[in-house]
Amino acid sequence: MYIDFSSKPPTPEFQDQGSHMANYNHVYERSKSAVASARESSDATLLAQYLDVYEHTGAKHVILKGRDLESTYGFKVSNEDVAAFCMQHGPRYIGYAGIDPHKGMAAVRDLEHAVKNLGMRGCNLPCFELKLAINDPRMYPIYAKCIELNIPAVVHCGVNFSTTSPIRNSHPQLLDDVMVHFPELRVIAAPPGWPWVQELISVAWRHRNVYIALAAVRPKYLATPNSGYESLLQYGTTVLKDRVIFGSAFPLMPVTQALDDIQALPMSDEIRCKWLHDNAVRALGLV
Repeated sequence: MYIDFSSKPPTPEFQDQGSHMANYNHVYERSKSAVASARESSDATLLAQYLDVYEHTGAKHVILKGRDLESTYGFKVSNEDVAAFCMQHGPRYIGYAGIDPHKGMAAVRDLEHAVKNLGMRGCNLPCFELKLAINDPRMYPIYAKCIELNIPAVVHCGVNFSTTSPIRNSHPQLLDDVMVHFPELRVIAAPPGWPWVQELISVAWRHRNVYIALAAVRPKYLATPNSGYESLLQYGTTVLKDRVIFGSAFPLMPVTQALDDIQALPMSDEIRCKWLHDNAVRALGLV
């Protein structure tokens, strides 16, 4: 049993419409190749295969995220579409609201509506796509609302491969600023901070409400010398063993491949269970 913190269904409503993601296809060419080989199938077949993978691998929950990028890239994955998918396909699927802080108080109201009326259980803030730093003042009303609603905020932390958005907006030190101001905020930082992995580890060590998600990085690299992720394996199996969670980031990599990588990492079964399930229950508020 496991929880996949990051996944994107192969349906038209969830697909990227912005050219800013083009470079991701190049960077993730290898890991996406197995997924891409099935793209000749019909939309219905692709969806059936997607649902079947989670059924047969025993996923307890899968997190699906809205993305409101209307102010920056002119499109969004609407919260209504995310909520409808979750309603149609059952309680395994949980929606997180995509929020655009550029919209000011309208964004705050969007978040409240998504949680109270659409049943969404978290807030997605992809900083690089929003072209906002993690500690930008326009983010602060959203953080405060997350605390009020008792939901986690997902913030992009680490490099992005879009050449239209600066990487400095997602530096872990900016997350430290936020946690100093909002110590009650529950945050999931994803991806896990590269090339500033140690800085993110220090932020999570300082602030007990910060969780680190493995989304968008193959877990095998945590045990690969000179990858830059080695310290995450060291600290994630010791002082931060209760703060690391799993995400496949499908379709950036196949779900089964990501799970196999986790199984191959040198750690105890107890810690592996924490990474795959127990930590996500707390981080995502699924208790």
